[in-house]
Amino acid sequence: MKVVAFNGSPKKEGNTYHALLLVTKELEKQGIETEIAHVGNKKIMGCTACGQCKKNQDEKCIIKTDNVNLWIQKMKEADGILLGSPVHYASLGANLKSFLDRAFYVSGSNGNLFRHKVDASVVAVRRSGGLPTFNELNNYLNYSEMMIPTSNYWNVIHGTSPGKVLKDKEGVQIMQVLGKNMGYLLKIMEYGKANVEAPEQEDKIYTNFIR
Repeated sequence: MKVVAFNGSPKKEGNTYHALLLVTKELEKQGIETEIAHVGNKKIMGCTACGQCKKNQDEKCIIKTDNVNLWIQKMKEADGILLGSPVHYASLGANLKSFLDRAFYVSGSNGNLFRHKVDASVVAVRRSGGLPTFNELNNYLNYSEMMIPTSNYWNVIHGTSPGKVLKDKEGVQIMQVLGKNMGYLLKIMEYGKANVEAPEQEDKIYTNFIR
């Protein structure tokens, strides 16, 4: 089994990276392969709402100037996905949002590529805005029928300069418990594939509030 993690911080080894590392170390202890992709320092264009990914049905965004299509396939092939973000004005990082908007739109337009994958979100913050950012990340997961492991508190860890989150003892424990629970859920899902029939995927019903 494999989990691919996405570091949405502009800093390659800042506190978001350390938060992800705390989780992936616990996964690796359970024999689960991990990879951390750095997306926060890349130039990633936002979704243009062109609808071509739905029309083409090739699991690709038509924008070819970045690594979004590569990352989409990494997410598709992985058993689990881990999203990590810093907090910018009580929100997730702009580059990460551009990536997630496009990746999840392609997924949803091509048969829900990430359905039933195990996914979790983590946030690194100096002081405030951690929960709004955590909730933003989880919106992508909840929309996509993904399986979300939990920890013993919200997945937010606190620190200022790179590495300072490791002094947040409660935050460290939150990440470690998340890693243990994520590994457990991944193993349950793997067992279930051979022993329990998954519910049939339903066609999405779209409505609006204009009558």
